[in-house]
Amino acid sequence: MVGFMILLGGATRLTESGLSIVDWKPFTGLLPPTNQNDWNALFSAYRTSPEFLKINFWMNVEDFKSIYWLEYLHRLWGRLIGVVFLLPFIYFLIRRKIGINLSWKLGGIFLLICLQGLLGWYMVKSGLIDEPYVSQYRLAAHLGLAFIIFGLLFWYSLKCLGQKRHRFKERWLHVSAFTILSCIFITIIWGAFVAGLDAGLTYNTFPFMDGNIVPKDLLNLSPWWINFFENTAAVQFTHRYTAVGTVIFTILFFIFSLRTSINTATSRSIKILVILAVGQMALGVGTLLFEVAMPLGLFHQFGALALFTSSIWVLYHLR
Repeated sequence: MVGFMILLGGATRLTESGLSIVDWKPFTGLLPPTNQNDWNALFSAYRTSPEFLKINFWMNVEDFKSIYWLEYLHRLWGRLIGVVFLLPFIYFLIRRKIGINLSWKLGGIFLLICLQGLLGWYMVKSGLIDEPYVSQYRLAAHLGLAFIIFGLLFWYSLKCLGQKRHRFKERWLHVSAFTILSCIFITIIWGAFVAGLDAGLTYNTFPFMDGNIVPKDLLNLSPWWINFFENTAAVQFTHRYTAVGTVIFTILFFIFSLRTSINTATSRSIKILVILAVGQMALGVGTLLFEVAMPLGLFHQFGALALFTSSIWVLYHLR
């Protein structure tokens, strides 16, 4: 469910549906509009937003419906995740089916799920004040927390399912696997900055950016470090080459792992990791060249999720 939520969030962003609901009612906003009066009330509220006033002023109620439903589903699915997690968790606590240590960990995950809902509204709110664009900082935080929740759920699932692990003398295997996971996460975060600034709609060539490996306007803003968060050229450059560096490091990790005496399951997980890394880079290049076409954009987000999952799987084997 969390994995689907991440993809649903990507679709909401790509279709620019995220600002269609201008209020947040976490407990009373469960039911969709059921009659024309409901639709008129929602549309009237939307007409006061910067997005309508500056971009979608041409819309009528029927046009509004096309962007409303995806954001509604996104919010509804988030609520369902909370319910599906909380009810069994309470049941297992009452029946004492889980230990104290795991109970605290799962309780922490539930708090993160609640925090994610608040963070989602905090992000949307940034696009309802003056400009019809959400803050790229809040978007990156929202996506990053979604991946953290997914990663924790996957990690504890592996532990609860009793997946066998082996001890390895070569500590560099574990350090390298953790480094790859960190690099993948950083690349994902800068992908959120790319999405937040619509940087994927510029420099749609590879490997060059405006005829250069390093774009001329890389450090246009002052102070210099702000470019890597607010300058489309620097943000896209960072996302590109953290991805390239991650793929190169993953391939080297795979080659050197062949010289160690790892078991079959671990070897298989590393092979899957390197295949996904190369495939994700190819998807990224394709997404860039086709100016973030909807299918490629969604596949690229799915590829990021698959690669992130695979890196956790490898780390679990080597820990």
